[in-house]
Amino acid sequence: MIGMPESRAEAHPRHAALLAEWSELLRRCRSGADETDPAVYGRELLARWAEPQRRYHTLDHLVAVLARVTELTVYAHDPDTVALAAWFHDAVYRPDRSENEERSAALAERALAEAGVDAERIAQVARLVRLTVDHDPAEGDADGEVLCDADLAVLAGDPAAYAAYAAEVREEYGFVPDEDFRAGRAEVLRRLLALPRLFRTEYGRTHWEQVARRNVGTELELLEA
Repeated sequence: MIGMPESRAEAHPRHAALLAEWSELLRRCRSGADETDPAVYGRELLARWAEPQRRYHTLDHLVAVLARVTELTVYAHDPDTVALAAWFHDAVYRPDRSENEERSAALAERALAEAGVDAERIAQVARLVRLTVDHDPAEGDADGEVLCDADLAVLAGDPAAYAAYAAEVREEYGFVPDEDFRAGRAEVLRRLLALPRLFRTEYGRTHWEQVARRNVGTELELLEA
């Protein structure tokens, strides 16, 4: 992985805790006797999540998704693989590009191989990261369901939290004119509402589905007004 400035990441109040969490996760997932300090990889990942072009896809988003993955652990087939995918799912993020998920998956493939994770687990991590393009895992894909539900859980926030999320998304796309942004964002929201279910785990369906659909529907109405 290419070294990157770390000052923004280190300023985050959860930096040390995240680094420790990552290090323990990588130690559990290594298949060989790699003795490289896991923190080497963790610092670079955290630096990516703290890049200045991010407003929503930040370290706070990583913290939130990891917390939701933990909350949904009971539904996962391989919780550690899901956690690795959560760490990488937006590790590459440029709002002016459309291939962020693919580039994040490719980063996971390179970095985890270098870090000593076995090929089978790496393939599963990359597959899960790619699922976050459309958040539509196949029926019975337990790990995909957990990651996608964790990533979409922001849609089920209270009105103030959802409004803050929507504002951060707009800020990330500040370079896009208002009319173009409204059209593009509305299309994203329509695709979400067209899914048979936003959430696939039992917990997500029970606790998040109705609130999320109401939030998304309200935002769509405002964009189309």
